[in-house]
Amino acid sequence: MAKTAEGPAAETRRVEPGAWASRMAALGPGILMASAAIGGSHLISSTQAGARFGWQLAFVIVLANLLKYPFFRFGPQYTVESGRSLVEGYARKGRGYLWVFFVLATVSSVISTAGVGLLGAVILGFMLPDSWAPGIPALATAMMASAWVLLVAGHYRALDAVTKVIIVTLTLATITATFMAASAGSEQVAGFVEPTPWTWATLPFLVALMGWMPAPIEISALNSLWIQAKQKLHPSRAKDVLFDFNVGYATSAVLALFFLSLGALVQYGSGVQVATAGGAYVDQLLQMYGTAIGQWAVPLMAVIAFACMYGTVITVIDGYARACAESLRLLRREPEFSRRSLNLWLSGITGVGLVIIVAMSASLATMLTFAMISAFLTAPVFAWLNFSLVRGEGSLSPGLRYLSYAGLVYLAGFAGLFLLDFGGLLG
Repeated sequence: MAKTAEGPAAETRRVEPGAWASRMAALGPGILMASAAIGGSHLISSTQAGARFGWQLAFVIVLANLLKYPFFRFGPQYTVESGRSLVEGYARKGRGYLWVFFVLATVSSVISTAGVGLLGAVILGFMLPDSWAPGIPALATAMMASAWVLLVAGHYRALDAVTKVIIVTLTLATITATFMAASAGSEQVAGFVEPTPWTWATLPFLVALMGWMPAPIEISALNSLWIQAKQKLHPSRAKDVLFDFNVGYATSAVLALFFLSLGALVQYGSGVQVATAGGAYVDQLLQMYGTAIGQWAVPLMAVIAFACMYGTVITVIDGYARACAESLRLLRREPEFSRRSLNLWLSGITGVGLVIIVAMSASLATMLTFAMISAFLTAPVFAWLNFSLVRGEGSLSPGLRYLSYAGLVYLAGFAGLFLLDFGGLLG
């Protein structure tokens, strides 16, 4: 916290200004945000974008990451400048702002949890022999129950460290597979006609692709809470906190392009129909690693992908539970939220998310698309909340200000376009 970390005790824990050691010490919340981001948007949507349309949607991924950047950055920026989380900032602007965030975050918490949880369960089912697999509902129940136990018991810190190793491993494996696929060259079947993504029929896919790219914008509030917690234990300078954020954000954005490239190099124009129903695309995704690296890599990548999604499930449940508990605390004007309150939110989000998973266990594609589109439709609200907060209380460079205006127009414009199309008023 920039204003509260200036005492002697804080100074003794800091490294000399400009030292790389201070930047490394600040790493954590930004990488944690990247862990939460690398899920359905990367493993499924980005790869499907490449498999269906080649490199045509690469600039859409770049654009989404660029125009959403300010609204994610405002989380660490506001927290280190003021010492408060974004959620506390909403409360200071007025109870109406806080109520809007609380209601939308509560709804998003169970939708996002269900989306990443269902994908994790499908990958787990792929790892098991058919004779052993008890079905997606049972696998999801076991996975979500174990995640709940870890969080309630307070063992998330140890798993967080393991998750970061898994993310690095998945990143290296994906980059390796992409370069190997590029060196082998892509082959298109005779007579292949390149499809265009620029049709009204493709609009829901585009909105879904951008919805979780790189993550739902409300993750910025979760990131803000993680930064605030770390600042209390290990204060860092503002530029080091922003370095941590930029590393995590850039890693997530670049990795999305590698997943798109993998789909474009291995599957685009190959004559293989891109699966969209159930967990069929999970099989196609993992087989891409086998095609690029070797079949021996498929079981290993399945384990890595599941571990990645399991970490994402825990990160999402933990972050949303903290955000909701903090919002309710501020609405009740209590000094701090209790462990009991946090556990209730952990239990509620896990339980409702599991109910949604069981109800939609046979519709992975539908569940993920619904979650991603929901995230995109609520994005303008969260983006405006963050922008209005930093514009009023924090330092905002002209570049970030103009990029924020462009981002708000982009988010609101596409959301409105989708709603008009959904209502049958276009096309």
